[in-house]
Amino acid sequence: MAVLSEPRSYKTRIAKAFSGLLALLLFAVISVSTISGFLLYQILRPARTPASFDLSVMMGHPATFSFPVAGAATRDGWIFPGLRGSPTVIVCHGYQSQRADVLTLVTALQDHQFNVFLFDFSGHGTSTGLTSLGYHETAELRAAVQALSTRDDVDPRHFGLWGVDMGGYAALKVAETDPRIAALVVDDVYGDPRDMLRIEVKKSGLASLPGVLPFTEFAFRLMNFSYWNEPSASARLGSTQGIPKLFVQADDRPALADETLRLFAKAPEPKQALRERLSYRDMSDDDRKSYESQIVNFFLQYIPPTSGH
Repeated sequence: MAVLSEPRSYKTRIAKAFSGLLALLLFAVISVSTISGFLLYQILRPARTPASFDLSVMMGHPATFSFPVAGAATRDGWIFPGLRGSPTVIVCHGYQSQRADVLTLVTALQDHQFNVFLFDFSGHGTSTGLTSLGYHETAELRAAVQALSTRDDVDPRHFGLWGVDMGGYAALKVAETDPRIAALVVDDVYGDPRDMLRIEVKKSGLASLPGVLPFTEFAFRLMNFSYWNEPSASARLGSTQGIPKLFVQADDRPALADETLRLFAKAPEPKQALRERLSYRDMSDDDRKSYESQIVNFFLQYIPPTSGH
């Protein structure tokens, strides 16, 4: 009987060990998925401190202009009038930013008679919801261009776009498909929202934990399932042939600078590159003025404000 009991005891120990391993594996999966889910939520719902302004006392005499976005809430933007019938430059803020953060660039453009438009992307500033790091934001920008083109005080056929990181991605994607985009500036741009997601996960310090990065990316893709097969911006760069493009990269954001350089290398002519020591949001007042002067000169060269362009 003792001889017969030994195999049973051995099998029991194996079963317990296997059960323990399964329990540990299940615990690890639950832990990683929980950490990944919490991290993803933090990335897609950045802290918002909406800036409030009284447009009636703002310089530049801006007016509210609302436009519909398919499947989303209406967006409220500000239009700063320039020379009647001249081109419009749409200024697209970046991730963890808002329209109020780019007002000095708006002023510089308006001072040279451009019409200028800006709004808050999803999950930023006054716009509620979650950001998608570029997917939904592209649709929002596309809707803005369409709505602005129906106004009788702007040139409906010539638009300029300026965008930084997330805003740059949206600007690049719209420029690839909309013939009304006549000049484009992208600053610290990336080719796919997943690129930005990976950068933010690594920045959190949690990417070193096994499984966190792939879990977070998979959950992000599920949340944006309708864009599962969306090609990266680099896939259609050839369609920007003939559109003047300025690619800006900042030394203090090396991961994005590398992405920007890669896109610049693949982009067709005409194109220019500009390298800055600091990213736009971290520039001193003097550096920012110099930067904005270069942006204004770029647009003046390619879409000069003339009535009925």
